[in-house]
Amino acid sequence: MSAVAAARTGWARLRELLPARADVVAMRRQPRGDLVAGLTVAVVALPLALGFGVASGLGAAAGLATAIVAGVLAAVFGGSNVQVSGPTGAMTVVLVPIVARFGAGGVLTVGLLAGLILIGLALARAGRFVRYVPAPVVEGFTVGIAAVIFLQQVPAALGVPAVHGEKVTVVAWQAVVDFVRAPRWTAVGLALVVVVMMLAGARWRRTWPFSLIAVGVVTAVAQAAHLDVARIGSLPATLPAPSLGFLQVSAIPTLATAALAVAALAALESLLSATVADGMSVAQRHDPDRELFGQGIANVVTPLFGGVPATAAIARTAVNVRAGAGSRLASITHAVALAVIMLAAAPLVAHIPLAALAGVLLATAIRMVEVGSLVALARSTRSDAAIMVLTAVATLALDLVAAVGVGLVLACFLAIRKIARASTLERVPLDVSDHRAEEASLLAEHIVAFRFDGPLFFAAAHRFLLELSDVADVRVVILRMSRVSTIDGTGALVLRDAIERLEHRGITVYLSGIPDRHTKALDALAVLERLRELGRVFGPTREAITAARDLLHHTGILDPGPPRELVANAARNAR
Repeated sequence: MSAVAAARTGWARLRELLPARADVVAMRRQPRGDLVAGLTVAVVALPLALGFGVASGLGAAAGLATAIVAGVLAAVFGGSNVQVSGPTGAMTVVLVPIVARFGAGGVLTVGLLAGLILIGLALARAGRFVRYVPAPVVEGFTVGIAAVIFLQQVPAALGVPAVHGEKVTVVAWQAVVDFVRAPRWTAVGLALVVVVMMLAGARWRRTWPFSLIAVGVVTAVAQAAHLDVARIGSLPATLPAPSLGFLQVSAIPTLATAALAVAALAALESLLSATVADGMSVAQRHDPDRELFGQGIANVVTPLFGGVPATAAIARTAVNVRAGAGSRLASITHAVALAVIMLAAAPLVAHIPLAALAGVLLATAIRMVEVGSLVALARSTRSDAAIMVLTAVATLALDLVAAVGVGLVLACFLAIRKIARASTLERVPLDVSDHRAEEASLLAEHIVAFRFDGPLFFAAAHRFLLELSDVADVRVVILRMSRVSTIDGTGALVLRDAIERLEHRGITVYLSGIPDRHTKALDALAVLERLRELGRVFGPTREAITAARDLLHHTGILDPGPPRELVANAARNAR
């Protein structure tokens, strides 16, 4: 392909990912409903954005900047009409060790790199592959994230300063030890009030923003009673100007792995969230590649304004859909409303106690775990339960991307084992109904037929080799291949080895019913060439049985007797 043709192809692909006129048309259909939905989501998103910003280590302002900038860009360039993006708990889990080791500059660098990776994935049409992530991996991943978020909030909920460390279990345990030495019951009380109000309120009125209500009540009480608790602190009245001043170019090789983790997490969570949104609405269908492109643009730009890497937020997206959102206008309205809050209410937000935000995230972590789905999957099969548990444990013990990798590897292994067990090599009776009784008996004594059923691939091939190697006291083996669903290189090699072993023992092998789609793999490994030359490859199995009978006649094992045509004519005349 010439450079000009490649450039045209690339531009055509890029145009498919850019916003289209249909997006604007959709925003004109129900502007009032979208505006109301956007304001509703903004009310829910405010305490979460502040909390996740604090949890990331960069402060509440970083979380709010992320919700505003990423919220607008992902809404405009993304592939879903109802998706809401911003800081999330899962992303916070990845960012904490980066902030601890590299500071704000490391986060900026990782965000830029991750955004470029996401744009590359979109151009490569990689969005469709998320459908191959099994449900047990997703559920285990969600449980693990919830556990990590919960443990991250333990220090703030107990009112003790968090020690630096990458292992949340160690940090949470140290916070408990510090609390036992010097209890701070005020912080615990504030956090518990928020948790109880959010969990109880969700059962009573699902559509009410109890997170914001709880934070408001607790903040007012703390102010009125002059409680000595840690607070968020001052927020900027506007977004900072975009800057590359903290970009750590020299650390790019070191941060590349972290960028891959952030990109993988952003892709996974965004596409899963978009799939959930499609299921909650009737007329919405997302474009997975465009969604990756939108998240990539958001993650390239957001760190320039002091934000953290972002992804789609399942909880906020669900609120958006339930509130009646039908277009991107709702998500854009949510971001604009948060920007207005930053401009007008920054002094009020600064007084929110950290323990209150910790309570919001504790309740969020608890609500992330769908007990019904977990129980259903655990009861379905032991393999699904094992995948789910191992993914959750790996999320807690390792990191999120490694956990998904562990879950996928285990799921693939168990799926391959299940498929291999479903593949069979069955000995089947010969169809000798048109032979004399004596001849049929002799044929059955000296000829054995096996039928492959299912895939002949690496996981099952060697078992078939052992079964065929056990064949004894016969002169001919017929391998019926019509029900083979697929053959890989290992399966073709094992089949060739089995044929050679049988022939080495003086047993003639015939093949029958090979589908045309499998001949390429067999020809590539020279399985059929010699057998074709010897006339041992047939279409119908009946032809293979006839050839085997003729071979036994030729070797003298069977009495040739009168030709079959004469026998048939004599039978007709006798009638």
